[in-house]
Amino acid sequence: MAEIKKADGFIDWLDQRLAVRKLTKVLMTEYWIPKNINFLWAMGVVLTVLFSVLVVSGIFLLMYYKPDTKLAFDSVNFTIMSEVEYGWLWRHAHAVSASLIFLIIYIHMLVAIYYGSYKRGREMIWITGMILFVLFSAEAFSGYMLPWGQMSYWAAKVITDLFGKVPFIGPDLVVWIRGNFIPADATLTRFFMLHVFLLPLAIMLLIVTHFYSLRIPHVNNQDGEELDFDKEVEKYKNGNKKDSKVVAFWPDFLSKDIFVICTFMILFVYLICFNYNFAMDPINFDPADTLKTPAHIYPEWYFLWSYEILRGFYMSETLGLIFFGFAQVILFALPFLDRSPVVAPAHKRPLFFIWFFVLIADLIVLTIFGKLPPEGINNYVGFIAAIVFILLIIMLPIITMIERKSNGGVK
Repeated sequence: MAEIKKADGFIDWLDQRLAVRKLTKVLMTEYWIPKNINFLWAMGVVLTVLFSVLVVSGIFLLMYYKPDTKLAFDSVNFTIMSEVEYGWLWRHAHAVSASLIFLIIYIHMLVAIYYGSYKRGREMIWITGMILFVLFSAEAFSGYMLPWGQMSYWAAKVITDLFGKVPFIGPDLVVWIRGNFIPADATLTRFFMLHVFLLPLAIMLLIVTHFYSLRIPHVNNQDGEELDFDKEVEKYKNGNKKDSKVVAFWPDFLSKDIFVICTFMILFVYLICFNYNFAMDPINFDPADTLKTPAHIYPEWYFLWSYEILRGFYMSETLGLIFFGFAQVILFALPFLDRSPVVAPAHKRPLFFIWFFVLIADLIVLTIFGKLPPEGINNYVGFIAAIVFILLIIMLPIITMIERKSNGGVK
């Protein structure tokens, strides 16, 4: 047993029992961040704040929500919105957070791609981040079902029907997931459990893993410069903070993050109070009707790009499913598809720069046409955009190998 001495204060008392000073050093005061980064590196902390808002608002909503197909719709749209004091505020906060969290995730992912932050020892950072994206997607889908509105029901039916295409076990798998032959009370109860317990727990554990994966390779910087962290830390500790290329996570870096968070929260509060409808589908304000199919079924905006790949191959349902699955899985392999060893921002890699912005343009087209009815010219545009996405992924190893042969692809 360690020797316990008379404590000099509360912090010292805790330190002797929980080593809080050492923990503070490891996580904050001696966790080193490069200086040459911009506000885009604050997206991870913004995501943490948004997830915290989701958890807190979800707990308040949980007090009044009824996971029953006969009661769910009224519990959300009447009890919470009309009878519970400030219930509207918690529902709006939850819906807006759920939508904004995907906007920030996409920014976070695109920043990592632009600056090559998935390379040179940082592969696990990207992979754990992609697993988090999958978990957040599952969390969003399960939450979308809970109001049991018209779009909740039919989106649940369409998505669970996809599992029916699995060879041999597909039909049985669909029944097992739903707990019934159609989305019903058992389906709602199962997805309620996933949404409020299993998935949030998995997300919390993976967030810790994601942050831990940053410790060894360290955070990338906007120039892709490879730093000698030991040397730069020595300068910092010796008082030469001006010449050191690193700063402490706390108080230096986190204080800037807090400024970004405060700026972001102004937008967040505005959306909650004045423009929350963007996060709520108007069709979902109608109760679920198993006998009335909506004229056009579509998911939330953050799933539209992959949904359009699924239906883009309108001439073959099988091809659509194959390439939909390909689009979901292939992004995990991005660190291994980029064959250039150079870690540099895209504007220093000419071919990759073009590839990156064509990818963004294609994702925007897929998202826009994913919400439009699948008819006429929409079908052809969606098909072309889906093909372009597949070709871009296939071309990535080729263009990065060309850059590798051309002086590392860096100007």
